Amino acid sequence: MPNTKEETTLILLKPDCVRKNLSGTILKRLLSEGFRLRGIKMIQLDEPILREHYAHILDLVVNGELLFPKLLDFMTSSPVIAIALKGPGVIVRVRELLGPTNSQKADKGTIRGDYGTDSMMNVCHASDSSESAEIELKRFFREEELFDSLN
Repeated sequence: MPNTKEETTLILLKPDCVRKNLSGTILKRLLSEGFRLRGIKMIQLDEPILREHYAHILDLVVNGELLFPKLLDFMTSSPVIAIALKGPGVIVRVRELLGPTNSQKADKGTIRGDYGTDSMMNVCHASDSSESAEIELKRFFREEELFDSLN
């Protein structure tokens, strides 16, 4: 049975998305699902917010190297676009539309499969649960930047 609970998720259009000028394309695909914008803004991320956002992988080693320094370089290489998107079942549906984190494993027809390169340059971040969404939305948006009556 589909999730009909109204919820809001956070999506970050990452530097590779912004540099490739894919932001409008990705936003159009997300909005075509009937979801509604609660907020959208372009921001330059810095190390403190990224340390907080990626606290769960600060010590992760991949191929003998810490992942976070590379992730920090990538995520600060250009602005990102933060999006608050609302709708029934939005968290699960957005993750389905994106496909797996590793773009190389994502099917064509998913956003990451169509536009991503790997597990870092995968075009978008999206909250993975209602708990994460609540925390992440507060991290990237002030309360007065989120709107409920746009439609």
